[in-house]
Amino acid sequence: MTGRVQKTQWVAAATLAAALLAAPAAAQQPEPSGPAAPSADARSFTIEVRAPSSVRPLLERHLELRRYRDVTDLDDAELARLIVLAERNVRELVGTLGYFDPRIAIRRDPGAGGKSVIVVEVEPGDITQVAGVKVEFEGDIANTADPGAVAQRDEIRAGWRLPSGNRFTQEDWDRAKTHALRLLVTRRYPAGRLSHSLADIDAPAGRAELGLRLDSGPLFRLGAMQVTGVERYDPQLAPRLARLPAGSLYDQEAIVRAQLRLSGSGYYDSAFIFIDPEGDPRAAQVQVNVREAPLHKVVLGLGLSTDSGARASAEYRNNRVPGIGWRAVTKLQLERKSPFVETEWTAIPGEDGWRWGALARAERVDDDVLLTHGQRLRFGRSFAGDHIERNAYVQYDRATVKVQDGATAPALGDTGDGTAISANYVWTGRYFDKTPFPSSGFGLGFELGGGLTLTGSKRPFQRTVVRWLGVRPLTQGRLQLRAEAGAVLAPASARVPSTQLFRTGGDTSVRGYGYRDIGVERPGGVIAPGRYMAVGSAEWQRPIRRAGVETDWESALFIDGGAVSNRLGGLKPVFGVGAGVRWKSPLGPLQADLAYGIKPKRLRLHLNIGVTF
Repeated sequence: MTGRVQKTQWVAAATLAAALLAAPAAAQQPEPSGPAAPSADARSFTIEVRAPSSVRPLLERHLELRRYRDVTDLDDAELARLIVLAERNVRELVGTLGYFDPRIAIRRDPGAGGKSVIVVEVEPGDITQVAGVKVEFEGDIANTADPGAVAQRDEIRAGWRLPSGNRFTQEDWDRAKTHALRLLVTRRYPAGRLSHSLADIDAPAGRAELGLRLDSGPLFRLGAMQVTGVERYDPQLAPRLARLPAGSLYDQEAIVRAQLRLSGSGYYDSAFIFIDPEGDPRAAQVQVNVREAPLHKVVLGLGLSTDSGARASAEYRNNRVPGIGWRAVTKLQLERKSPFVETEWTAIPGEDGWRWGALARAERVDDDVLLTHGQRLRFGRSFAGDHIERNAYVQYDRATVKVQDGATAPALGDTGDGTAISANYVWTGRYFDKTPFPSSGFGLGFELGGGLTLTGSKRPFQRTVVRWLGVRPLTQGRLQLRAEAGAVLAPASARVPSTQLFRTGGDTSVRGYGYRDIGVERPGGVIAPGRYMAVGSAEWQRPIRRAGVETDWESALFIDGGAVSNRLGGLKPVFGVGAGVRWKSPLGPLQADLAYGIKPKRLRLHLNIGVTF
C-alpha cells in the first residue's frame, strides 16, 4: 500500500470484529486473584501508550498485546513478532474512530528490573469525513408507485443518521444502517433486510463514500387472527379490541397499540401479537396469545389532593355479568369535598368498534357554602379509537342544593337546584407525539347536548363545551397552552341542574383558587354555578438537568385565568400565577404547584397526577 496515493476500500470488517470482540472480552476479565495470579512484577513486559486523548483510551483497553503480558516464557523472537502484529491491530482500532491514515511507531525499550517496555506511539492524523451517501432500494418498495411506499423511501433517506460532512466512525456507521433498516421493517415490509453496504475510504484525503442497499422483500398484508389462551371471555373480544382487520397493511406501531389495548382493557393480564415474516405476505397470519384476567377483581385505593384532601376508594369489577356478558364496575369513593358511588356497565365492542353502556352515579359536593346532592343516569354508545373517542348518550340529571348554615339563601333556580333530561354527543381527539409525557402535539374536544328541564315549568336548554390543549417545544423546554369554554343556552326561568352548569377553580383548572371557588357570586358569600364559563392557561415546562443530562424532573412557570357568569358579557376573569415541579412517575406526570391567587391574595399548594384532557 502506498499510503499517500492509493485509494483503499475499508474491507477489514471481519478482522476488526474479531479484534473488538476478543480484545474487550479479555480486557474486561478481572485480574486473576489468589496464589495463581501473576503480579505486575511477574509480567514479561509493560505497555506504554503515547497518543492523543481521542484515541488513547481505546488503545489502552483493546490492544491485543495486553493479552500476552502475563506469558512468562516469551523469548525475544516471539516478542518481536507480536510487536509487528501490533501495528496492524493499532491501525484497525483507530480506524473504528475514523482515523485511516495514522502514523504508528512501536518499539521495545528497556525497563526497570530488566523488563521490557513496549512503547506505542500514535499520531492519528486527520479525521475522515463523510463525503457522500447513496441509499438505494430493491424489492417491492423500489418497484411500486404506491404513495405509502414512496413516502417510506423518502423518510428513510431523510432520516439517514450519518449525512455528508459528518465525522465517520464505525459505531456511527453501524447505528445509521440499523436505524435505516428499522424504518424499513416497521411498516409494510417486516421481511426487509440490508442486502449491501460499503464504506469506501480514501485515507489520504480523509473522505468516506457510503453506499447502502435495502431489500424490502414483498409487501405484507395482515390475514386472519388466531387467538390462543381464551377460556373465560367471548372469543370475538380480542379481535374487536385489537382492531387489526384482515387486509390491512403491516404496521409495527399499530401492532404495539393493539397489544396495549388488549393488556389495558381489563380483560387480559398480558397480550402478545406476532406476525410471521416467513408466512404468506398477501395474508400473514396474526397470532395473538393472551393471558386472561380474573372474572372478579377488587381494587382498594388511597389518595390525596389539595382540592379534596385525603380520599379512600373501593372498586369491584365483574368482567362478565351472568346472562348478558357485560362488564360491571362499581366504585365507592370517600372524601370530604365530593364523595360518590357509581356503577358503570359496558358491553363488549361490536364489529364496528362501538359498545353499549349504562351508568348510574350519586354524589355529594360540599363547597363549604352550598351542599349539592346529585344523581345521574346515562345510557348510550361509545367508541374508543387510537386517537379519537366518541360518545352518544341520553342522560337524566337531578341536583338538590341546600345552603349551609351561616349563608344567605338565594333562589333555588340560582343555585343549580333542578332536574333535566338531555341527549348528548362528545368527541375527543388526541394527537400528541407520545403519551403520557408529550413534547408536542395537541388535543381537541367538544360536547354538544340539548334537552328539557323537568323541575317547575319545562324549558328547553342547549349545552356546548369546547376544550383544547396544545404542547410545543420552546427554548430547551416546551410551552403548554390550555383553553376551555362552555355555554348553556336556556330561558331565564329554566331550572337547569348544577351538574349541567359551570364552576371552576382548583388543581386542574385555575390554580391559586380552591375547588369550585370560581362561579357566580350571590349575596351572603354564596358561589353558585353559572351558564357561561371560560378558562385559559399558559405553562412553560423545562427539564431539570444534572451534569448536563436531563433527569425525570422538570420545572414549570404558569399563569391561569378563568371566569363564570350567567351572562356572556359578564365574564370577568380572575388569575393565578405560580411555579412548580413535575416528576415523570410510573403512573404519569406528578405535579406540585405553588400558586398565588391574585383576587384572594393568598398562596395555595396544588398536587395532581396525570395529564387532564
